[in-house]
Amino acid sequence: MVRLPVSLSGTVGTSGRVSSPDDVAIRTADLRLAGAPLPVLAVARVYTCGITPYDVTHLGHAATFVWADVLTRVLAAAGADVRSARNVTDVDDVLTRAAEARGRHYDEFALGQEYVFAQDMAALGVHRPTVEPRARHHVAHVQQLAAALLATDTAYVRDGAVYFRGAAAAARSGLPRERALELTAEFGDDPGDRAREDPFDVPVWRPSGEADPAWPSPWGWGRPGWHAECAAMATAALGPGIDVLVGGEDLAFPHHAMQAAMVEAALSVAPFARRAVHVGAVRQDGAKMAKSRGNLTLVADLLTDHRPAAVRLLVCDRPWAQSWDWSPDLLDAAEARLDRLYAAAGRPGGEGAAVAGVTAALLDDLDVPQALALAEEEGGAAARELVRTLALG
Repeated sequence: MVRLPVSLSGTVGTSGRVSSPDDVAIRTADLRLAGAPLPVLAVARVYTCGITPYDVTHLGHAATFVWADVLTRVLAAAGADVRSARNVTDVDDVLTRAAEARGRHYDEFALGQEYVFAQDMAALGVHRPTVEPRARHHVAHVQQLAAALLATDTAYVRDGAVYFRGAAAAARSGLPRERALELTAEFGDDPGDRAREDPFDVPVWRPSGEADPAWPSPWGWGRPGWHAECAAMATAALGPGIDVLVGGEDLAFPHHAMQAAMVEAALSVAPFARRAVHVGAVRQDGAKMAKSRGNLTLVADLLTDHRPAAVRLLVCDRPWAQSWDWSPDLLDAAEARLDRLYAAAGRPGGEGAAVAGVTAALLDDLDVPQALALAEEEGGAAARELVRTLALG
């Protein structure tokens, strides 16, 4: 678990007295996230939807993981013990096909890609999570999930597959039906599959073809469904409920909606996640940066000419939910702002109310732009506090 106090020496409160480390823990009640208070008791449980390891890291991926790291650092600075999980989806049809194309076994290929990803994350100052569950290690948990959903009559068996009844989750999303169907198809489900009772039903377990990974199950040889993998890994790593679910904005539906609905239906715990942080997309050439489109800017390429802290600052110097368009001049601006922040940190002063103001901004929905503005203006201890908390050193 990660725990970093707000200030090792304490801070000066509005009364003028120096706070003790015990006072710092009270800040766990001050966090606001996604527009509402999110007080934390003892352990903060954060689940981040991680990578499908078939290609190296682009800036759009990095944005999600940098923001997840900012969240965990702010929680720790507020006095919470943070237990974080970031999964690896190493059982996935796209990964299997990518490995086949290179003449590799899916799990061997995935491990090599994970190594490259880990190097990029380390360079960007992203903490390793407390646990990193891999889908192939949690197949038994997916089968347990399928059995629980069948026992609660929220799933059914058809042709060797176990389908979760997803219509209610789709309705709760608030999306128009046609848009929800478009997204369901876009993310690999088949609403037109005649084996499904409803177009929004999704596979918890599905039969495997000759080229697919396969495990024995009560319903025949097969493999997990994508949404079920994350549901099983999250509960195995963090328990039946979590504080924050993190991922790109494109994962809100159907992935996160179905993941949460499965856990809630199986375990009668609601909500599965107290808050969701859906990080805004990074666009390039007018479209969301994505492997499928090929419009990628790779983190490793950026790091050949720029400081890792500048790339990190580029990502988080904006509201976390805001989508934005990548261009090289933005990174030049981030380099210049980083230099100003370092210069401010070298000035004297900035104690007391200035440090408290920076901390308050970060606790208010991770308002990094406001914290940066205060740190640059006040300088000294306030700027150093921000550099430390955001890992910009």
